[in-house]
Amino acid sequence: MTIKRLLIAISAASAVALSGCATFCPMHPGATAQLSATQGNTAAGTVSFTQHGDKVVVDADISGLAPGEHGFHIHEKGDCSAPDGTSAGGHFNPNGQAHGNPAEPHHHFGDMPMLTADASGHAKLHVELTSITLQEGAGNIIGKSVIVHQKADDYQTQPTGNSGARVACGVIAAK
Repeated sequence: MTIKRLLIAISAASAVALSGCATFCPMHPGATAQLSATQGNTAAGTVSFTQHGDKVVVDADISGLAPGEHGFHIHEKGDCSAPDGTSAGGHFNPNGQAHGNPAEPHHHFGDMPMLTADASGHAKLHVELTSITLQEGAGNIIGKSVIVHQKADDYQTQPTGNSGARVACGVIAAK
């Protein structure tokens, strides 16, 4: 085979590989958590995570909640086997910070904005977070869990925000 033909063959193979990646390789890595109610509760829904550069876009759609605000966190273990959700462990906190408002500079990586359920118990949230990632590193949330709590998070009480019982839990899995 001549060098010219070899270069043409390599070029063609590269074009096929790249077009396949355009079809099958995600431009923005993603993950989801399917939330199920803990014992005695009715909350359920889906939380999607999409990596966009140094931010993760979080989209939550949850029903079966009491009207009002609910603490919403990523927890350290991807385990929802306990009837009350305690098998998920504490808040995801690889940076060793105090619990706090995710809009402030210092907080657990797992601290997220509160969910607000309407009169029918339905909550939606769309937010961009910079403390977590779907890529390699300390902030990677793949294999962790998402917890929805019974009450509002006060963003002050350590280490949990005094947000009450866990009403829903779901493990974060890569798409």
